[in-house]
Amino acid sequence: MLFEMFFLFFAGVFGGVLNSIAGGGSFITFPALMFVGIPPIIANATNTFASCAGYMSGTYAFRKEISAHKDELLLIVTISLMGGITGAWLLLKIPEAVFREAIPWLLLFATVLFIFGGAINFWLKKMVSHHRHASSIGGVLLAIILLGVSIYGGFFNAGLGIISLSYLALSGHTNINAMNGLKLLISSTISLIAIVLFIFNDVIAWYEGSIVLCGTIVGGYVAANVSRKLPQKHVRQFVIVASIATTAYFFFDIYAGLDSV
Repeated sequence: MLFEMFFLFFAGVFGGVLNSIAGGGSFITFPALMFVGIPPIIANATNTFASCAGYMSGTYAFRKEISAHKDELLLIVTISLMGGITGAWLLLKIPEAVFREAIPWLLLFATVLFIFGGAINFWLKKMVSHHRHASSIGGVLLAIILLGVSIYGGFFNAGLGIISLSYLALSGHTNINAMNGLKLLISSTISLIAIVLFIFNDVIAWYEGSIVLCGTIVGGYVAANVSRKLPQKHVRQFVIVASIATTAYFFFDIYAGLDSV
């Protein structure tokens, strides 16, 4: 029990540091929750709960940048709420065995987004710059994309920040601070509404999740003090290696086990 407590706490610290510096903390915290024996769906819901405090504190930190886009906030929050609760509902309706088989594919998708997210966002910004009226003409399409992003986030938390940034780039945003603030607002909204549904259905492992949550808070605080000293390139490279290794492990663990049945 003591080992489990320290293991989850330091996984949370590590995840909080990664989320603050380069993103990708869920590649640490989600597998850690499963490692201590929490079933996949409950581990996923618990990871959403543990990550939410970091999203909310980050949103508050970027409140000035967010307030500069007041005209967008109602639409963003409304769609995020709709998508978040839909994704969480789908998670609760899917059989445990099916979700377990989907885990490596979801992690693979999040890994690819993490690796190529910068290039995707650059391409989207370039496309938007050549089509100045894309936002007004494609307003409905952008709303549908945000709804899809929100459904994904309610269903599976890993990679949410990356696809949120891609949506914002497609929407025509170019200020990275504003984009980070809006990304965190989207993530907070999706996570909060999903957590409400998870609480109602009693699928959060409160003890384990609270330990990870405390760790992420400590990790975020530590990252604020050491981020200037750590080369983000090296941290990002570590996250890429960790995400590939985690994805490969789940592919082997789940599908090798199925083949042997």
